Formats: sequence, structure tokens, C-alpha cells
Amino acid sequence: MLSNWNKWMVKRHKKVRLRCQKGIPPSLRGRAWLYLSGGKVKREQNRGKFEELDSQAGDPKELDVIEKDLHRQFPFHEMFVSRGGHGQQDLFRVLKAYTLYRPEEGYCQAQAPIAAVLLMHMPAEDAFWGLVQICEKYLPGYYSAGLEAIQLDGEILYALTRRVSPLTYRHLEKHKIEAILYMTEWFMCAFSRTLPWASVLRVWDMFLCDGVKIIFRVGLVLLKCMLGTREKLKACQGQYETMELLRSIEPRYMQEGFLVREVLEVPVSERDIESEHHVQLKRWRKNHGELHWKSPPRMHGARAIMASEPPSRQDLRQNPTIIVESPLPPPQPTPQLQKGEKKGKEEKKKGSMKTHPPVTEIPNPYNLPGDPNFHPSPPESSLGVFSCKFCYSSC
Repeated sequence: MLSNWNKWMVKRHKKVRLRCQKGIPPSLRGRAWLYLSGGKVKREQNRGKFEELDSQAGDPKELDVIEKDLHRQFPFHEMFVSRGGHGQQDLFRVLKAYTLYRPEEGYCQAQAPIAAVLLMHMPAEDAFWGLVQICEKYLPGYYSAGLEAIQLDGEILYALTRRVSPLTYRHLEKHKIEAILYMTEWFMCAFSRTLPWASVLRVWDMFLCDGVKIIFRVGLVLLKCMLGTREKLKACQGQYETMELLRSIEPRYMQEGFLVREVLEVPVSERDIESEHHVQLKRWRKNHGELHWKSPPRMHGARAIMASEPPSRQDLRQNPTIIVESPLPPPQPTPQLQKGEKKGKEEKKKGSMKTHPPVTEIPNPYNLPGDPNFHPSPPESSLGVFSCKFCYSSC
């Protein structure tokens, strides 16, 4: 599939989506994420850019904040468990490179878990371009100053809740619980700090294939499961109790199989999100004026990203990430000899052959039947007398 990525995305995209919904094999997940997000094309079109950014010093203020956040990202994972280990070093390099790549946007703390998840599946350079694609294509404006994009998506989630779970919507409206209070970490970290690890991987498989609608669907499923029945709402008599309930989601609702099945059944599409986005954007402009941060348009999934930036065959060619060099020296070619040298070699070989002495024949002391002096002797009988010379029997 990866060797013919362009054909699969254009002609058999449903198969790619189905594979992502079933779960990408762990051995291919890193490369598949890079292809889905468009990071592979971005890297090939900007060769040497990451090395250039990595060699620069960076803003001391940004670097100080990044260093303080390194030990907070998956502290029990083997890559990030030790201070100054290779995992934290690569995470620092990726985040520093992004601040230099987008100095007007800078560093946001929610970018660290995104980059850490990518680093668990790919090298630092690939993780950097994956982070660039997520920040610019999937979640544009999420990590900019003011967090206007995440506030706007919070209003979209709040409006979609009314369609998916009216009971949940009325409860949130009754207690005046705004979406920004509970969905900020969900969306900005793409649920990497909320769900169990197995569920995170499955959600990311679908998220990088189908775009931000998967993030909305996961949020709607969690809201519906935690606040979608009257029995559960009885325990939430106010804003504080509701927020505590949403901070401690029951494990059964976050289980991999249950969550993926429920997410695929939520009736929310890209068109629904874009339609609600226009409604909320008009309302935002009416209440707050124009957005201070003009982010690029959001791309809904891998297919939309590929259509916006058509790759070449060279961009999609697979390159080995690990090159093993043989410790043995390469075999040296035998020198070609001239005709005179060949004859001399052959003569030396003939002269060096060992000569064996001739085989001497040993005469047979017994006469054979064909010899003229052959006279067969009659056999002795068992009675001790000679047998007849004609029939060799005792007559």
C-alpha cells in the first residue's frame, strides 16, 4: 500500500480508511502516519531544513519553557524516563525547530505531547514534519496566541452536542458549563493525555486519515456516555460535580473496542463541522470582532491534504531509515592477465603437478583357465578316495 500510495489514495481511499479504522499494524504505524499527514512529502520538498533549524540556537525564552516541559511528557515511558536521555533530547530538538520554523506562533505546551507521540513511532526529523502538518493542516490556529481557534471549536462541539445528545446539552446549558472548560486538553493534545494508550493509537490512526471530525466524535462519545442518562445526571447537581465527572471518565467508556465502535456510529461529517463553523464564526465576529490570528484553512484528512499539495513520484518514494554496513571488506576483483602471462601460469601449473611412479604389475602365481599349462586337479571326496576323472563322482 505504501509503495503505491498515490494510487491507493486516489482510487482506493475507502480501503485505506477501512485499514485505519481497523488499526494500522504497529510495524507500519510510523511510516503510515507520515504518509497520511503529508509529512513525507513535506520532508522531501524541504530536504535539509530540519538540520538547518536544528543547528540554530533558538530563542532563550522559548527554550527555557521547553526544557521545563520535557520531563512532564509520558514520564513512565522508556524514551522519556531519564532526564537528558535520547527521548528528551529529540523532543527538545523537535520543539525548538518548530519555534524557529514558525517564530510568529512560538511554542505552546500542548505541542509537547503531540511531538512525543510522534517520536515514539518515527525519527526526530519525521516527527518534526508530522508536527508541522498537524499544527498547520489538521488543527490550524490551535497553538497560536489567544487560542481563538480552540474556543471556536469549543462552540462547534457545544452545538453538535445538542444534535447527538440533547439531554447532555440541556444539562450543560442549565449549569452554564462552557465547552472550553473541559475540551481544551482533549482537542489540543488529540486525547493523548486522556485515553489509554491503545485507544490513543486507534484514535490517531483514524484522526490522521479522516481529520478533525474524529476528535469531535470522540468528544461527543465521552460526553454522551458520562452525561447522557438521567441516572448519571442525578449525581451531578452543579458545575463542580459535572466537571469532576468529566475529569474522571470511566475506563469502560475509554476501552479501545467500545470507543472505536461508538466513534464510527456518531453521525457527524466534515460538512456538518464546516457548516457549524460558519455559523459560529459569524457569531464570534458579532460578539468579539475579527479573529486576531488568521489561520490557514483546515484540511479534513489525508485525501484533502494530498489534493491541496499534489506530490510527485519522487516525494513518495520510500527511503530506508536504517542502513546496515557490512563489517567485511568488499571482495576485490581479480586482475586480468595478458596472454603471455596466462601461458606462463599454465606452464607453471603443469610443472608443479606431482608425478606418480608407474604401477608395477605383480604376476599371478596361479594358472588361469585360459592358459595352455592349466590342468585342473580333481577334488577330493568326502570319503578320502579320489573321484572319477570323467564325472568327478565316486564310482
